[in-house]
Formats: sequence, C-alpha cells, structure tokens
Amino acid sequence: MTVQSRAHGFNVLWLQSGGCGGCTMSLLCAEAPDLLTTLDFAGIRLLWHPSLSEETGTEAVELLGAVARGDIRLDALCVEGALLRGPNGTGRFHVLAGTGRPTIEWVRDLAAVAEHVVAVGTCAAYGGVTAAGANPADACGLQYDGRREGGALGAAFRSRSGLPVINIAGCPTHPNWITETLMLLSAGLLGADDLDAYRRPRFYADHLVHHGCPRNEYYEYKASAEKLSDLGCMMEHLGCLGTQAHADCNTRPWNGEGSCTRGGYACINCTAPEFEEPGHPYLATPKIAGIPVGLPTDMPKAWFIALSSLAKAATPERLRRNAVSDHVVMPPTVRDIKRR
Repeated sequence: MTVQSRAHGFNVLWLQSGGCGGCTMSLLCAEAPDLLTTLDFAGIRLLWHPSLSEETGTEAVELLGAVARGDIRLDALCVEGALLRGPNGTGRFHVLAGTGRPTIEWVRDLAAVAEHVVAVGTCAAYGGVTAAGANPADACGLQYDGRREGGALGAAFRSRSGLPVINIAGCPTHPNWITETLMLLSAGLLGADDLDAYRRPRFYADHLVHHGCPRNEYYEYKASAEKLSDLGCMMEHLGCLGTQAHADCNTRPWNGEGSCTRGGYACINCTAPEFEEPGHPYLATPKIAGIPVGLPTDMPKAWFIALSSLAKAATPERLRRNAVSDHVVMPPTVRDIKRR
C-alpha cells in the first residue's frame, strides 16, 4: 500500500508500549465478521500496526516520520500498553527500535497531529498491570496516572478534535469495543458526552458485568460459592466485583460465549483504574462485621443488609445445595403451569 493510497479513508496508526500485547491478541479474535473485514467495511485503514503490518525497519520509521510531519493524515492514534517515563523522566526504558528516541516522545509528537487519540486497554488508559507494585519503570497511562489525571500527555491535552484521550479500558479489551469505537469516530458519532467519568466509551461502560451473569439467580438469593469450582455467586466470598465493574462482558461475551464469570472466575473489575492494586487477594472479599466492603453500585449499605437477610431466608433448597457444588445436584421442580 502506497503513502498516496493511505491519504484516503479513516487512517489509524497503532503503537505498542509497556504491556503484554494482550489487547492485540484479543482484537485478532474478532469474529462475524473478522477484524480486517470489519475495518475494510467501515473504511478504516491501518497505516501501521507492529504485529499486522508488512513494513518493518526503515520503512516503518519513514512512515512514522511522515505521519508526525503531517505528510499523512492521522485520524486516530491508538496506543496499547502503558507509557514508560523512566529512568528519571527520560523515557529511555522504552526506545522505539531503529529510531534512538523514547516511545513516549513519539507518542507525544503523533498525538499532537492526531484527530483522535485512543488508549487501547487499561495499561494505556491508566497504567494498569505495568504500573503495579513499586513501578520502577514509572509507567502511566496516556492521560491518567492511576485514578489521577495527568499521565504522559498531561491533564489538559486535547486532540485536534477537541476530545481528551478516549480510554477503551479492559484487560484485555473486547475486540468489538475497539472496532466500534473506531467506527463511531470515523462516522463522527462519538463526542465528549459519549464518554463516562473515566473517559470510557459509554456504549459498553454504562453497563455492569453483573448484567447477564449466568449466576444472577444465585446472587438474588445470596446463595454463595465457597470455592472456585462451585456454581454459586462469587461476590460474598470469592471477591467478584461484577456488581461494580463497568463493562458489558456478560451481554457481549467473547467469541459469543466467554466471560470471566461464565468461565467460573470472579470479575476483578479490569476496566477500572488501579484494579491491579485492590489491596487484598483478588479471590477474597473484604468484609467488616461480615458485610462486604465493596457493595453493588448504587446500593446503600442498609438496603443491602436488609435485602441480604430476606434473600438468605428465602433461598430455595435447590439453590442452597447447587451453590456449593460443581454441577447441578438438584434440578428445578417441574410444575404443570396450568395448575398454578
């Protein structure tokens, strides 16, 4: 593909920084249709992606330079992975191969000419796992450092469209969150009001992981799992944050059927800033006087206590027994609906 042909369509440049590449791996699992068909249908052109593009070495460096100079229009700069500011603010823990320049400098130059800037994944958005612990690399997100605004581009940054960095948070992101964000931007249908308080696209962040969870009946009656293989709700004992986590994982499952809770693992709220530092083991529910510290979103503590007491008292024996089993040991009663 020539530079001239790239001047048409919605041009996307993708860089990877400090991370595992998991968001790209997830993106490649897009289906019905596949990734390249989806992008082509929407008129979205990948100028360059480190894993998907043919250009390497000198060709790739020349392309990046042409984009930074404004010779090639940049509609969306996508960054995957946290930005590494160390050591001592130099950014030289991550030098872009073949350029001698820190990746963070390339990101700043390219962001200055981009119509939109998109953080792909929680690492790029807020620092994520890369910024966990002592954070010797001084990793941060594009416009957030954990929950605090700032990051690599600064709190005041706005792209040429006037928007702040768009944070497609998730560890990893769902492939459709990425493609739908890019399609909305391409069509001019994503504005400031379409982003939530942490600048995540609201089309997925206005939902909770709890929505559509296959364990919801157990949650309603507070019939709780006691170990990972159990079928019951994982909120009370196993640290599940699905009632607080902003994402549509259970109504838009991976590959049509997968999600953490569907796979038997507790939601760890990976779309949120600082999820990597919960202050307790992921599979433990912190409690005070037996009451979970992290209550469901929008629910006052008094209501939760009252509801839980009533729900536990009304728990059907079927749910009570099945909740602590790895398979259904007591099926639902078959009733003649005409004799109710």
